[in-house]
Amino acid sequence: MTALSPARVRLALLALALGGFAIGSTEFVAMGLLPNLAHDLLPGLYTRSHEAANAQAGWLVSAYALGVVVGAPTIAAVAARFPRKKLLLVLVAAFTIGTIASAVLPSFGLVLAARFLAGLPHGAYFGVAALVAASLMGPGKRGKGVAIVLSGLTIANIIGVPSITYLGQVTNWRIAYLVVALIFAITFLAIALLVPFQAGDVGATMKRELKAFGRVQVWLALLIGAVGFGGFFAVYTYISPMVTDVTRIGAVFVPIVLVVVGVGMTIGNLIGGWSADRNVMGSIFAFFGAFVVALAGLALTAQTVVGLLAFTFLIGLAASGLSPAIQTRLMDVAGDSQTLAAAVNHAALNIGNSIGAYLGGVAIAAGFGYISPTWIGLLLCVPGISLAVASLLLQRKRSGGSELGEAPALA
Repeated sequence: MTALSPARVRLALLALALGGFAIGSTEFVAMGLLPNLAHDLLPGLYTRSHEAANAQAGWLVSAYALGVVVGAPTIAAVAARFPRKKLLLVLVAAFTIGTIASAVLPSFGLVLAARFLAGLPHGAYFGVAALVAASLMGPGKRGKGVAIVLSGLTIANIIGVPSITYLGQVTNWRIAYLVVALIFAITFLAIALLVPFQAGDVGATMKRELKAFGRVQVWLALLIGAVGFGGFFAVYTYISPMVTDVTRIGAVFVPIVLVVVGVGMTIGNLIGGWSADRNVMGSIFAFFGAFVVALAGLALTAQTVVGLLAFTFLIGLAASGLSPAIQTRLMDVAGDSQTLAAAVNHAALNIGNSIGAYLGGVAIAAGFGYISPTWIGLLLCVPGISLAVASLLLQRKRSGGSELGEAPALA
């Protein structure tokens, strides 16, 4: 790839971040519109029990997450040799089609299937975009490059998700998804015009990419994200009914809470990218500590507006700060399987999404109330932190490093 001017690099990174913005919108808008989805797609159940209908509507969040889990390793392993720009365009086109299908299909079962299909390109997009961004940024700035791509997702939670949620509340949730599809179409054009050509990994084969799964440290990093990150989605999936039924303020306040979470996510992502370039494992432990504090604080104070706003902000910050650190960790320990490693991070995080949304729904349907997913999230942090400790101990044992994150991670 020929040298690019700083302005051209910024525009290319902006196009990649716009893809993150669109993905954040399609992934998270269901949280704010969950009661609307339940009312429209499950009218009989909603009439009998709002809680049961909201819990079942949470399956839409889980379905998207499962699509990410299936699509990320599959597409990454098969397509690692493909030119990266062309692959990004194919993935964004698939997003556009899947989101339109989510908006127009008539029944809960069909929308559930559409959300699964819409999730398939998610991990591969972020994985390939992270590699492109890291290449554009240059050596020693991988964490920052990853954070720039993810910044679109976090900014979506400040601007896109709250505004699209409000639009869906005052019009129809289907209109909201059509707007998201339009953002994907704009992203397609931006990538086509602004992102430079980048060859794929010509030496990549499915066998070589899949070798990543033979590395213990890869599995530990994936499990840290899958288990520990579930706490964020347990809370975020049911944030709308928490606002209205626990804090007992109007539905009009939901977009404001989503903005607060989004601001926390954006700040956490920037800090996380910066800290991951300096100390990956130290960053993971620091953000896990903040996550525990945030979840416990929300569980104890969600009945108050101040508690709700303060601790949802901190939850967004801590969870988003973990993401670039885990992404960078995977790239460190994956050896030659860089495309797969970059993609499967998002599969792991969406396993957390699915686990958190599902377990939160189970607790709510069992009658434990809308605060119960917060306690579930807190419990999920325990194995997440334990896995991070195990990863660090294994690294020290094999490398002889004595400082936190000092030595290169080994498989």
